[in-house]
Amino acid sequence: MLKGFGAKLKALFGMNTFDEGYFENLEDFLIEGDLGAKLATQISDEVRKLAKSEKPKTQKDLQILVKRLLSDKIRIFDPGLEEGSLTVYLILGVNGVGKTTSIAKLAQYYKNQGKQVLLAAADTFRAAAIDQLEVHAQRLGCRIVKQKSGSDPGSVVFDAITSAQARGEDLILVDTAGRMHNKENLLRELSKIDKIVKGRGIEDVHYKKFLVIDSTTGQNGISQAELFNQAVKLDALILTKYDSLAKGGALVQIGEKQNIPIAFVGTGETYKDIHPFDKDEFLDTLVGLTD
Repeated sequence: MLKGFGAKLKALFGMNTFDEGYFENLEDFLIEGDLGAKLATQISDEVRKLAKSEKPKTQKDLQILVKRLLSDKIRIFDPGLEEGSLTVYLILGVNGVGKTTSIAKLAQYYKNQGKQVLLAAADTFRAAAIDQLEVHAQRLGCRIVKQKSGSDPGSVVFDAITSAQARGEDLILVDTAGRMHNKENLLRELSKIDKIVKGRGIEDVHYKKFLVIDSTTGQNGISQAELFNQAVKLDALILTKYDSLAKGGALVQIGEKQNIPIAFVGTGETYKDIHPFDKDEFLDTLVGLTD
């Protein structure tokens, strides 16, 4: 993860002469790492100013300085659940990013903490999506609420909340559609589900909306975050294929532009391969502090 990019920055930090060419190279490397021209210029300018005032003496001093500036752009989501009340996670994402698999991983993560997890199959436009979620539910030992293909997704969510409240379950993970060929209909549908959850008595339900993003897609991930955030106001991100991440600057951009925290990262194919996002580990690798 990020090794090639981090190595380039590490080599740059090892230079002893902090002249204009140095900071231009830093800006170029940050752009190459998917931070975008505007943010890369901002970070480079801030490093230039702080280098004069703080006078870093070693390569590590400069790396820590850049890490500190980038850290301010990234927020972390606390994955803990409220005790004694129902939590609903609406899981969003375009088709192909690993949304349904991420739901299964989250179910395992919270089951390992002793939580009762219910799956809700609200991607009713694809029969295969309902079947896939049902397979995961059987393997995980979770209940699932579903209806036939073509049903109203809002009705599935309504039934899931009613059922979970009656049984005293802790968490509902809601699968949703991700058809990007018709953005208007998709976003209208998600907005409707959003209103249904809130209409069930939001004071009694802890409700959060997560967007699943393929972390290797760079600028596409930024566009998806902007689109979904406009529709339903996202609470956090889940990043898939995190172990294949080559650059990483897009994650900083999403934090800077959308102010959306990162909650979880997926790193493999098995149910256990999901972890809370570790900002320090990510930034250490990004700026070349790790070998």
